[in-house]
Amino acid sequence: MALVHFENYIWKYTQTEVPALKGINLEIEEGTFVGIIGPNGAGKTTLAYSINGLIPNQYYGVRKGHVYVMGKETEDYRPDELTKIVGIVFSDPESQFTAMTVEDEVVFGMENIGLSVDEIQERLEWVVPLTKISPLMDKPPYEVSGGQKARVALASVLAMTPQILVLDEPTSMLDPISRKQVFDVLAQLKQEQHSTIIVIEHSLENLIPLADRMVLLYEGEVALVDDTEPFFEQMDFLLKRDVFPPGAIRFFYELLKGGYYQGELPLTLDEAAARLRTLMESRRR
Repeated sequence: MALVHFENYIWKYTQTEVPALKGINLEIEEGTFVGIIGPNGAGKTTLAYSINGLIPNQYYGVRKGHVYVMGKETEDYRPDELTKIVGIVFSDPESQFTAMTVEDEVVFGMENIGLSVDEIQERLEWVVPLTKISPLMDKPPYEVSGGQKARVALASVLAMTPQILVLDEPTSMLDPISRKQVFDVLAQLKQEQHSTIIVIEHSLENLIPLADRMVLLYEGEVALVDDTEPFFEQMDFLLKRDVFPPGAIRFFYELLKGGYYQGELPLTLDEAAARLRTLMESRRR
């Protein structure tokens, strides 16, 4: 079942001449982890905001076509209804903080959707260990580190158990260790909850191993969509559109193109190292 379905969707902001999104046709299936990539200005954030109803509810512009979430047009939902279904984590975590302590921040969204005290406690017992924010609960969310802010923002959204989780460049301001911590949480969600997760991200090293599907946005259009491994087999196409996959994938693509390697492209550094060892051993025989 397609939980999210864009049908000939166009969005143009009031103050611009060119649409941010042009004729988008895209389906996102239930339980899939989807990576959305593309250069700056490609329309990625506009796409995210169109899924959770921020567009058109909080932005002025011209909208054509349709965006369906769970088979229903987003414009036909009340904003509070859509919030329960689609949770979004912004690139700047502070922009979504409203409370004076981390605990109050995580509880705030659950109170807003009318959960009982027992339900809130049960979800806290799940989401706090998952995101490793237990030592932060009494601290102001504005005063913890960047990586901790990202995990607090993620916990606040996860606690409301949305059926669709959208993350708009959640690691854009983080160091490599903090990036990995955020993606470790997403990996656990994928494995244990089979959640539908949509991640917009420039840092591909952590995204690629988790993604079932990849979408390339370029100049407001869907330029390419495919399962992750065949997506990156179209390397020349990606490079011409300012997408630069990790070095290990590019290395094996060049081997594949030159006839020195046959098989699937490795999607992680560990996979690349293992296949390189196998390849070198085969050459020695």
